[in-house]
Amino acid sequence: MHHLNFTSRRLGFLLLPLLLIIAAGAWYLLDPGFRAGRQPTTASANLPQDTFERRVRDYLVASPEVIVEAMQNLERKQREAEQTEAQAALTAHRDELLNSPESPVGGNPQGDVTLVEFFDYNCPYCRQVAPSMVAAEDGDPQLRIVYKEFPILGPNSVFAARAALAARNQNLYPQFHKAMMQASGSADEAQVVAVAEEIGLDVDQLRTDMQDPTIDAEIELNLALARALRINGTPGFVIGDEILRGATDLQTMHRLIDQARKDQNR
Repeated sequence: MHHLNFTSRRLGFLLLPLLLIIAAGAWYLLDPGFRAGRQPTTASANLPQDTFERRVRDYLVASPEVIVEAMQNLERKQREAEQTEAQAALTAHRDELLNSPESPVGGNPQGDVTLVEFFDYNCPYCRQVAPSMVAAEDGDPQLRIVYKEFPILGPNSVFAARAALAARNQNLYPQFHKAMMQASGSADEAQVVAVAEEIGLDVDQLRTDMQDPTIDAEIELNLALARALRINGTPGFVIGDEILRGATDLQTMHRLIDQARKDQNR
């Protein structure tokens, strides 16, 4: 799964709360008044700073697992909070996620269940899952697919995404999309042009259509939606109320599609 750069800053946000928890936990463990449910003793409260710091250090050196446990608890709570926020964002942005007029739609446009995919043509994991996407579409006549161009892997990816969206003007988006996912090597300008010619696109018209400002607006909207849903890499999927981050298999797709269909029929 390819990730956006902002996830690498996650550890930095953990350090301050981690230190606070360690300090508070050390004080709790070192002060018998806290353990007995009482206010700290006067002697403990007035402990010299260097003595307190030495006692904290000695405790942490003797029990380094406390740091690991604190980090694990923080990460778990952060994941839970992010998941809650993502589910709230899914509810708030469901309409633009499913019904943006600029997002290409495949499968059955009037299908009863929608599968949304966020992808990048330069992502090998997106290409890896592409056969499962085709199989899911071919095997379910009621499946609707919304394609979210999500170019996060550099300028070549942006060029390919813009070309794909421009291919809609010639009614060849599905063919272009599937051909790009089946191609090997870098999805750069040369490959985009070669694929466009192979499937019968007018390349000069394609380049003109790529300048349409609605294309850049659609890509920006997709980036914003992905951030809100905590989809920070490719591929990403939304099926019903479930958000999948990373490559998946056909069996998982079928399970989630079936569950979404059951939820809708309740």
